[in-house]
Amino acid sequence: MTAPDYGRAFTLWRASAPHWHAYTHHAFVEGLRTGTLPRNAFLHYLKQDYVFLIHFSRAWALAAAKSDTLAEMQAASATLHALAHVEMPLHVRLCAEAGIPEEALQSTGEAAQNLAYTRYVLEAGYSGDFLDLMAALAPCVLGYGEIGAQLAGTTGPYADWCATYGGADYQQLCHDVGTLIDGALIHRLGPDWPSLPRAQSLAARFATATRLEVGFWDMGLSPA
Repeated sequence: MTAPDYGRAFTLWRASAPHWHAYTHHAFVEGLRTGTLPRNAFLHYLKQDYVFLIHFSRAWALAAAKSDTLAEMQAASATLHALAHVEMPLHVRLCAEAGIPEEALQSTGEAAQNLAYTRYVLEAGYSGDFLDLMAALAPCVLGYGEIGAQLAGTTGPYADWCATYGGADYQQLCHDVGTLIDGALIHRLGPDWPSLPRAQSLAARFATATRLEVGFWDMGLSPA
């Protein structure tokens, strides 16, 4: 499958992230596609991802606070809205169908891989600028878009999950986030930003977050 076109930065960062294929073609993802992923592993992942999305939402709220323009603020807040009103309700519904109430989701203890990833993203925002935060956030948003695109049309026990990330609404969100990142880079660094030293540090942030995504899938395959 050809990689989705989520913008210039995504294309460059994706190509330089050594763990990208391991992330988007992980055994967990293959299990979603084939329907062979053990149910307890999927539910373990959903509970951890619910906690992850709380911190991820805070990171996008921080992105809105660090925005330079109204367009950046609008894009960050739109992404926050999608997380809080689309992704997290999906987790609540799927877990409720499995007999796990929302109260149990809210009391889920964070796995070490979850803790490492979420705090890395938040630290990028607290200690860095808007671009640092975008580079750390991008692998999750855009990686799930790529995974969703490759799983679109999947049937079986995980069809709802696949349809959410492969659907038109989430794919449009990925295009919007890609446009946001490209615009932010040009606004702050100019059109030749890939040739600047800063480009390497941003690509490194993207690569580190990608490696942490692989760890998150690994965690999903090892329910407690």
